[in-house]
Amino acid sequence: MLRISEIKLPLDHEEDALKTSILKKLKISGNRLQNYSIFKRSYDARKKKEITLIYTLDLSLIDEESLLKKFEQDPHVRKTPNMEYRFVGKAPDPLKSRPIVIGMGPSGLFTGLILAQMGFQPLILERGKAVRERAKDTFQFWRDGTLDVESNVQFGEGGAGTFSDGKLYSQVKDAEYRSRKVLKEFVDAGAPDEILYLSKPHIGTFRLVSMVEKMRSKIESLGGEIRFGAKVQKINRKQGKILGVTLQSGEEIGSNHVALAVGHSSRDTFYMLHEEGVYIEPKPFSIGFRIEHPQSLIDTARFGPHKGNPILGSADYKLVHHCKGGRTVYSFCMCPGGTVVAATSEKGRVVTNGMSQYSRNERNANSAIVCSISPERDYPGDPLAGIEFQRKLEERAFELGGKNYQAPGQLLGDFLEDKASTEFGSVTPSYTPGVKLCNLSESLPKYAIEAIREAIPKFSKKIKGFQLKDALLTGIETRTSSPICIKRDSTFQSINTIGLYPTGEGAGYAGGILSASIDGIKVAEAIAKDILNLQKNES
Repeated sequence: MLRISEIKLPLDHEEDALKTSILKKLKISGNRLQNYSIFKRSYDARKKKEITLIYTLDLSLIDEESLLKKFEQDPHVRKTPNMEYRFVGKAPDPLKSRPIVIGMGPSGLFTGLILAQMGFQPLILERGKAVRERAKDTFQFWRDGTLDVESNVQFGEGGAGTFSDGKLYSQVKDAEYRSRKVLKEFVDAGAPDEILYLSKPHIGTFRLVSMVEKMRSKIESLGGEIRFGAKVQKINRKQGKILGVTLQSGEEIGSNHVALAVGHSSRDTFYMLHEEGVYIEPKPFSIGFRIEHPQSLIDTARFGPHKGNPILGSADYKLVHHCKGGRTVYSFCMCPGGTVVAATSEKGRVVTNGMSQYSRNERNANSAIVCSISPERDYPGDPLAGIEFQRKLEERAFELGGKNYQAPGQLLGDFLEDKASTEFGSVTPSYTPGVKLCNLSESLPKYAIEAIREAIPKFSKKIKGFQLKDALLTGIETRTSSPICIKRDSTFQSINTIGLYPTGEGAGYAGGILSASIDGIKVAEAIAKDILNLQKNES
C-alpha cells in the first residue's frame, strides 16, 4: 500500500472529493485505484471562514512500485509503514516467577496487558478499587465532600486519566506501531473507531469506565491476576536488587521484576521509595487555576461561521506565553464542553482538574492556566520538596474554600484588578461540591499570580473574548505532572535498583493517557527481554 499525506479539502467537501484528489495528486486514472482508507484527519482553522480538512490516506493501487519511483522525491508519497505491533518474545514454560505491576493507570494497564499477551501472567497490585466502585466513590465526593483517600480521582483502576477528557494524542516521538497498538486495544474495548484516524481523538469518562473493565477481563483471560485494595507498603530491596514487595496487609510477594506505575499523586509511595534508597530526582511541574468560559465563546473565536459543524465538534485551544521574568504560562488539559472536578486524594487539601464526556456538550469550556516552576528556583534541596510545596498550596486552597472541599474562585476581571469577587457573573461554575468566591492572589506565590496576570491579555489576542470579565477562575491546579523523576537507565530499570522498572506519569516519563500507555508498553518489552535473557543465560 501507499500512504499520501497533506491532501487538503474544504470543510464541506463532497464525498467523492477524496478520490478525485488522489487521482489528481498521483496523476493516474481511476482504474488504477483499488481502494483507500483514511489514516489521519485533522483541520486547519487559522482562517475561520475557510477551514480546511487535511487528510493522510492509505491506498491500494495497481503497479505501486512504479508510482513510488515516480514520486521518490515527494515526501508526501511513501510506502505505508508496517504498523502491526510486534511482541518481543514469548514467556518461557515453565515460568519461574511472574512480574509484578504496581498500579493500574494507563501505564500499569498496558504493562500488564502486553506482559499477559506474551504469556508472562503478571500480578497487578492496585491500591484503589475496581473502576465502577471507584466511580461511585468519586461521584459521592463530588456530591457531598465525603473523601475516600484510597478511591478517588487519583487512585483506583484506570488511574487519573479515567476522570478526564480521555484525550488520546501526544507529542511523544515514538515508533508509530506502539501508539497504534494502544488505540486498537481501546477500540477492541469499546472506543469509537474514529480514534484511529482523528488527529485529536478523545473518549470521555463514561466510556473509559467500561473500556477499563473489558481490558481487565482480557488480562485475566490471559493468565494475569489483578488485586484491588492491595497497597504496596514496602519494596523489598537488597544490594541494589529488587526482591519483591510487602503489602499493607503484611503479605510478602517475591519477584525480580517489578514495574512501578503508581501515578503522579502516590506521595506516600514516593516517600517509601526514597527511604528504601531508590534514586529519585526533583522535577519541574506547574501550578495555577482552572478557567471557565462559555463553550460558545470558544467555538466562535476558533471556528467563526463554522461553529457547530459536527466534524469540528466543540473547539479547543492551546496557548503559551513566555513572561518577562523567565516564567512560562500556558494552557493545559483543555476540556471542551466539560466540567471542573475536585481531584484531591488527601484530606484537608483542594485540587482541581478538568473532565469531559465523549459528547463534550456541557455549557462551559475549561482549561488549566498554569505557571511553570522548577526545583532549582522554587523548591530546592530535598528530592521530595516539590511534594511538600504542592501540599502547602493545596492546604491554603482548602482554607480559602471554607474547609469543606469547596474550591476558592474568582471572576477573571476581578483577578486582573486584584480585588475579591462577591458574586458570580454570566459563567456558572461547574465544580462540585461548590465554589467560594475570594481573592485568588492569596492562593499561589506572588510570582505565579503576576505571571498569569501578564499572560491573560496576551491570550485574549489569540482567542477573542478570552479576557471575559465574567470568566471564572477556580483554584487550584497543582498536579499537572509528577514533582519527581525516578531515574532509569537504557534498560528501563532504576539506575540503582536492578529489577525495578519505573514507568508512566508518576515516575516522570509520560504526560497523558497515550504517552503513559506507550511507556507502559516499553516497560513490558524491557521486562520480557530481561526474563528471556536470564533464561537463556541459565540454560
